[in-house]
Amino acid sequence: MTPSLKEVVVFTDGACLGNPGPGGWAAILKYGPHEKVLSGGERETTNNRMELTAVIKALEALKERCKVKVYCDSKYVVDAVEKGWAVGWRDKGWKKADKQPALNADLWERLLSLLEGHEVEFVWVKGHAGHEDNERADRLAVEKANFYKENK
Repeated sequence: MTPSLKEVVVFTDGACLGNPGPGGWAAILKYGPHEKVLSGGERETTNNRMELTAVIKALEALKERCKVKVYCDSKYVVDAVEKGWAVGWRDKGWKKADKQPALNADLWERLLSLLEGHEVEFVWVKGHAGHEDNERADRLAVEKANFYKENK
């Protein structure tokens, strides 16, 4: 009998002051009574890169295979994973259906690799709609974006 996987709930968000511009990301991981908060940013980036980075950093923080539910307010991230677009882009050499290059292929490659190591479900949540943990992740991401704006 295989042991059941730990169930981890993750809330992620990315922010960018200008697009491109200084950006930040945040991830809040919850497992039972335990919580881990991660955040970071970059001096020059895009909002989509920060959204992707938040999910990547959350999954990289897991030390073993887990069952993960990721709450994310980015349709770009959620739809690309849940609807299989990112896998399709990868399978076509990082080209979209219109033959244009898929953006952020480096991050998508990292994320798809991480997804293979866990059972992951994505749940889209409306941003800035009062969801406590999503709002908290947003505040942390904006805080990091402001840090990089002030320390260019």
